[in-house]
Amino acid sequence: MKDLLKAFQHATEAGALAATDFIGKGDKEAGDKAAVDALRLALNAIDFQGKVIIGEGEKDSAPMLFNGEIVGTGNGPKLDIAVDPIEGTALLAADLPNAICVMGLAPEGTLWDPGASFFMQKIIVGKKAKHAIDINKSVAENLATVALALDKPITSLRVFVLDKPRHDQLKAEINAAGAQTVLYPEGDVLGGLRAALPNTDIDIMMGIGGTPEGVLTACAVKALEGGFMGKRAPQFKSEIALLSAENANLEEILTLDDLVKGPIAYFSATGITSGDLLKGVVKNGGAPVFDSFVLSTKSQP
Repeated sequence: MKDLLKAFQHATEAGALAATDFIGKGDKEAGDKAAVDALRLALNAIDFQGKVIIGEGEKDSAPMLFNGEIVGTGNGPKLDIAVDPIEGTALLAADLPNAICVMGLAPEGTLWDPGASFFMQKIIVGKKAKHAIDINKSVAENLATVALALDKPITSLRVFVLDKPRHDQLKAEINAAGAQTVLYPEGDVLGGLRAALPNTDIDIMMGIGGTPEGVLTACAVKALEGGFMGKRAPQFKSEIALLSAENANLEEILTLDDLVKGPIAYFSATGITSGDLLKGVVKNGGAPVFDSFVLSTKSQP
């Protein structure tokens, strides 16, 4: 399995390298396409049977790495894939920190398919606080129980929140509870990752982000034995209509084991522009230097 994990790392590195040509160029679509093409080429050289559960979208609008696409050589283990060739395309285009190439994988049939759900309310924490969160409880209650689990005062808690208008009330509640709000314009996956990893500057992630990004992040959180609770949180009438057509239960609580069924998950991330967790790709005239990491659950086939 170690060789396969290394191959997945090389795949995100290929996507990151291709994207570097578009750093600061103001064209996020071109950068994303370059990463998609490179990542797909790398995946198709790996001995596994992969099915894209979460990719660039439906086949009609995403000719490569579309939802349902089959990748790999056709030999080896059967795996579901959740992929974001560039998390932070706007960050890449403007040469801002924290653009990454990221991918999560799990055995066939174990990644949750979000269907028409585009937005999800999330709470993510690390291993020490995994039993301290409850998405049905208030912000203040969750902060209090997480603080207790981490053995620190609420005033020391740092909460990752996407800096979006939809989070005005959330920010007010975090501040009222006495915790510190850490705001970022983008970086849904990276924020969840920082909350789940030990010894980072983030204790908890809260708020509404992408549902596909939630499933991708869940692969990392499962490997880290962290805590994750989610709930569909549609933001547009069109999304509500689509979910209604699917008979989706908007009150359903989605746990880590709903998002990644079973004990096995893998995750790979590579920095594109240097940020809080990963340095960007460095080209020194020779071989490019990457800052990557790969996560795997203890249970492996």
